[in-house]
Amino acid sequence: MAFGPDTRYTTGATGWGRTAAADAAAVDAGLRSYMLRVYNWMSSGLLLTAIVSYVIANTELASLFYNVVRTPRGLATQPTILGFVAMFAPLAFVMVLSFGINRLSKAATQALFWAFCAAMGASMANIFAVYTGTSIATTFITTAGMFAATSLYGYTTKTDLTRMGSFLMMGLIGILIAGLVNMFVGSGMLAFIISVLGVVIFTGLTAYDTQRIKADYIEYAYAEGTDEAGKRSVFDALGLYLNFINLFQFLLQFLGVRQQND
Repeated sequence: MAFGPDTRYTTGATGWGRTAAADAAAVDAGLRSYMLRVYNWMSSGLLLTAIVSYVIANTELASLFYNVVRTPRGLATQPTILGFVAMFAPLAFVMVLSFGINRLSKAATQALFWAFCAAMGASMANIFAVYTGTSIATTFITTAGMFAATSLYGYTTKTDLTRMGSFLMMGLIGILIAGLVNMFVGSGMLAFIISVLGVVIFTGLTAYDTQRIKADYIEYAYAEGTDEAGKRSVFDALGLYLNFINLFQFLLQFLGVRQQND
C-alpha cells in the first residue's frame, strides 16, 4: 500500500503540525528498523556463505568441486562437473527470487535465500586453494569497510542516484560480456580492466541500491510483521549481498596473494 499523507483532520495549524511530525517520526523509525532487518539478513547470508566455503575447502569435499593445478603464477583450480553446477546454481536462485517474489510465500523466500547463500559458498570454495588465508581475510575486511562507507553514503545523501543506476547497469552488462570474451582470449590486460571496472561498478551499485531500498520503503511503507515486509527485506538483502560478494571477488584480484607451488 502506498504511503501518503495522513487523512486525519485536526483543528488548527498546531494540531496538524503535531500529526505530520508524528507520522514522519513513525516512518523514520520504521525505516531504521527495516534497514536493520535488511542488513541482518545480508550479514547472516555472508556468514553462511563463508562457513560453507571454508568447510568445503578444508575437507575432502573440495575434490568434488575443483581440482588444484600448478601454473607459473601459482596454484589455480579447475572446476569439476559439480563445480560448474555450483557456479551456475546461484544464478538460478536469483532468477527464481526475482521473478517469483510476488508468488512466493515468506517462508519460501527465506528458504531460497539460505539455499542461494549456501550455493554461493560452494561456488567460492576454490579461493582458499588459490589465495592465502591472510589475504582473503584482509580483502574481506577491506570490502566490508568500503561497503559500509558506500552504503552509508547512499542512505544519507540528498543526491538522486537514479540516473547513475542506469549507467552502472549498462557497465555491469559490459563487464559480463567482456568476461565471457576473456574466457576464450585469456588476456591479462583485459582481466585487469574488468577488475577495475568491477570495483567501480559494484561500489556505485551499493550506494544506488541502498538509496533505492530507502526510497521504496518510504513510498510503500511496508507494515511491520506482514508477509510483504518479510519478503521485501529478504529480497533487498539479496541485492546488497550480491554487491558485497562481487566487490569482494574483484578486490581479491588486486589484494589477494596467491598460494605458491610447493
